[in-house]
Amino acid sequence: MAGVKNMLASFSFPHKEMNSTNTHPIYPLNYHYSTNVSGKTTTYTVPFFLHSCKKKNWKTGNNLMKVVKTSMVMEEVKADASLFSKLTATVSIKLSKEVNVVKKIMKSFPWLYSQNDSLDKSVEKGIGFQLVSTQVDPSTMKPKMSKESVKDWSKCTTDEKDNDTGCFTFKVELVIDADFGEPGAILVRNNYEEELYLDTISLEGFFHFSCNSWIQPTQTSKQKRIFFANKAYLPSETPKGLKDLRAKELENKRGDGNGVRLASDRIYDYDTYNDLGDPDKGAKYARPTLGGERNPHPRRCRTGRPSTNTDETAEKRIDTLISSIYVPRDEVLEGARRTEFLIGIWKGLLHNIPPLVATSNKKKGISRDLVDVVGLYKSAPQVDQTSLSRFGLLNFLDISGSIKAMFKFETPKNISWDAISYVRDDELGRQTLAGMNPVSIEKLKVFPPVSKLDPSIYGPAESYLKEEHIISHLNGLSVQQAMDENKLFILDYHDIYLPFLERINAQEGRKAYGTRTIFFLTTMGTLNPIAIELSLPPNDSNIPSRQVLTPPIDATTNWLWQLGKAHVCSNDAGVHQLIHHWLRIHACMEPFIIATHRHLSTLHPVFKLLNPHMRHTLAINATARESLICAEGTIERDFSPGKYSMEMACAAYRDWWRFDLEGLPADLIRRGMAIPDDSKPHGLRLLIEDYPYANDGLLIWSAIQELVHSYVNYYYPEENVVISDKELQSWYSEAINVGHVDLHEANWWPKLCTPNKLIEILTILIWISSAQHASLNFGQYHYGGYVPKRPPLMQKLIPQEHELEYAHFVADPQGYFLASLPSLFQSTKYMAIIDIISAHSRDEEYIGEIKDVCTNWPGETKIIEAFYRFSMKIKSIENEIEKRNVDTRLRNRCGVGVPPYELLIPTSEPGVTGRGVPNSVTM
Repeated sequence: MAGVKNMLASFSFPHKEMNSTNTHPIYPLNYHYSTNVSGKTTTYTVPFFLHSCKKKNWKTGNNLMKVVKTSMVMEEVKADASLFSKLTATVSIKLSKEVNVVKKIMKSFPWLYSQNDSLDKSVEKGIGFQLVSTQVDPSTMKPKMSKESVKDWSKCTTDEKDNDTGCFTFKVELVIDADFGEPGAILVRNNYEEELYLDTISLEGFFHFSCNSWIQPTQTSKQKRIFFANKAYLPSETPKGLKDLRAKELENKRGDGNGVRLASDRIYDYDTYNDLGDPDKGAKYARPTLGGERNPHPRRCRTGRPSTNTDETAEKRIDTLISSIYVPRDEVLEGARRTEFLIGIWKGLLHNIPPLVATSNKKKGISRDLVDVVGLYKSAPQVDQTSLSRFGLLNFLDISGSIKAMFKFETPKNISWDAISYVRDDELGRQTLAGMNPVSIEKLKVFPPVSKLDPSIYGPAESYLKEEHIISHLNGLSVQQAMDENKLFILDYHDIYLPFLERINAQEGRKAYGTRTIFFLTTMGTLNPIAIELSLPPNDSNIPSRQVLTPPIDATTNWLWQLGKAHVCSNDAGVHQLIHHWLRIHACMEPFIIATHRHLSTLHPVFKLLNPHMRHTLAINATARESLICAEGTIERDFSPGKYSMEMACAAYRDWWRFDLEGLPADLIRRGMAIPDDSKPHGLRLLIEDYPYANDGLLIWSAIQELVHSYVNYYYPEENVVISDKELQSWYSEAINVGHVDLHEANWWPKLCTPNKLIEILTILIWISSAQHASLNFGQYHYGGYVPKRPPLMQKLIPQEHELEYAHFVADPQGYFLASLPSLFQSTKYMAIIDIISAHSRDEEYIGEIKDVCTNWPGETKIIEAFYRFSMKIKSIENEIEKRNVDTRLRNRCGVGVPPYELLIPTSEPGVTGRGVPNSVTM
């Protein structure tokens, strides 16, 4: 009976907070059960582990006996403890389509398997499983282990799950000694010729192993894969039987830093962005390395590819038609997500066919007719027959109207057809608070604004803006009074663009300014632009390098004002994509993800907390290096900075980015959009009360912070626990000193020395990867899908009266405006890309979802409760946002022609919905 007691005791998951006899945790529920074996009555304490988070009405007596039988899998009730030596594991795997076809063939023609088998004949076919105890054998001081059990899924019965989707579930019996103790890990080897995806292993429904990993064949990887049970341990609390395996698994994921990474590898390492150019194709395709003193930048995942022939510092690019940039095997996009991504690409190609044909018949491919642009959309207003005769996008297709619709774009939510050629003043102001880029707007703190650039190179630091430019738009206030009353705000892109303007404007079809836009806060809580300053490098003392535009007073100034706003929107689109979206989220998160896999075991509670927020990011970033941020990629093609786009991002990383200010409250305070106020919710007072991004974002930020606070204080009740956690300290140190090495000496990095500092760091990381990314990514199509209102690039500067082009502008201002925008074909290529990256997958995992919480944190009552509270909080936030979106007092999110602000509504249907907050950077 000692074996029985030991085994039952092993299921109790003792925890440091359960020592008191007066403490009764909710999960698991402990039942006292007495049984009579061989004339002796013994009382056991049997924990009831929930398979899911649903309540069940369990009764005592026979049902409890079933629990005991299930947990022990007894063949019969006898006193001999040796009969308690078999456990049943339920294994869920996923097969690639190719493997699944092979499996079906093997069932019908088993003789084919043996004839085509290239494996060692002495190796038993199947998947091998070996259970590892948390205890060590006193005689060997090595972990106690079960015998290896091998299962051949080709021989599984047809009633086991196999629904033609590649998912397959089967059972394996594992033989253990009676005093085995608590299962802590399982070793797996794959004796087939193809890789297999191991989803989960459930041991008697009590011990769960969330594997979520591809298992390579033994001929590819000789080492058995290590998977730990879902219970979390700090390094100092690791059971003796798991210590060596914990260290070994991290060692395997770190690799040795040498060699070319294979597609089957699971190795996480760092490198610079030295693979964006292709100098072997010519100087036109060479690009500088991102990372280092000249162009500081976060590091990316190392691939180990060889150098190019012409530049040994540049990594050779791959042929994307036959392979992809390496990411660790488990990071590769799979299933529905990959399928939908490929479908999106094909859909984009269809969208581009009509403009390509239409523009081929026009000089230089530039559309001078707004009808061509409007005709790109399915829900465009009807045009007359005269316009139709000039509208050549789809007339070349002799097909029905329903098929023609396949070639058209969905109409963006944010478009209204009443002013289709340019963005209205009030809409420009609204989008700075509730649009694609709501994180650039700042309070105007100094007037005139002052540049931080070197005046000996870039001219006087003080802006050309004067009080007379804006005084008539301040409702009787002086400039100082308006600033004191928090009425003046600014979009300042002067210092970001000016150092690059000579090179930007030297490119064909690229013209830009360094812009400053002043906004006035109206009594309705909305922003109106009241002045735009446009700056160029001071190359010629006889030609003014700066000009100021103000709201129009006649037809001529109206079109100049529209051109000025278009340049502001173009700069805003560039800063949004290059700095706020790519740099602050995608690039800056990657080093933390790499460090997490290299230094935090899957047993570590911080790894378990961060894991849902790291999925897909490395794969998305690798895809960006393949086709978006590379030479001649989408970013260079579609945005004004062109080939200097990534250098601009590097400058922002060097001069502006700070990790400690990436949290929402700190960012709002930095930009002057809020001030600390303990009497207000979230401890902040917003200077613009109706600021949808901030209002909704603070709800989610606070919910994340509350969850992280509960989580961290549970595992780190004291300061010394944080300091002494070697894995945690190594993780954070490497993320800074290797992943962000170009800024590692900055004094603003939070010091990881207390639970509160850990809460701050983790809250920032989860916020960035979930809500911050959602707010900047999933609205791109609905806010930017109509190019005349938000052009990503401009092709012409604003004409001056002394220039020859001014006469062309006066003669045809709308034609000049349209000629300044991207061409029709450029527009549709851009629209197709932002349509793809704005879409949600069918298998998206959204913030607040609590799938598998009970099995991922078995027995951790307070953690399970914290996740439940978080889930309920997120649901209430969704309801609150929907209420706000119908509140007519909130003019920035409700009103005639004003779309609701939905980007931070937590959930979404698949597709381009303009809403939804996934857990991680999924696109």
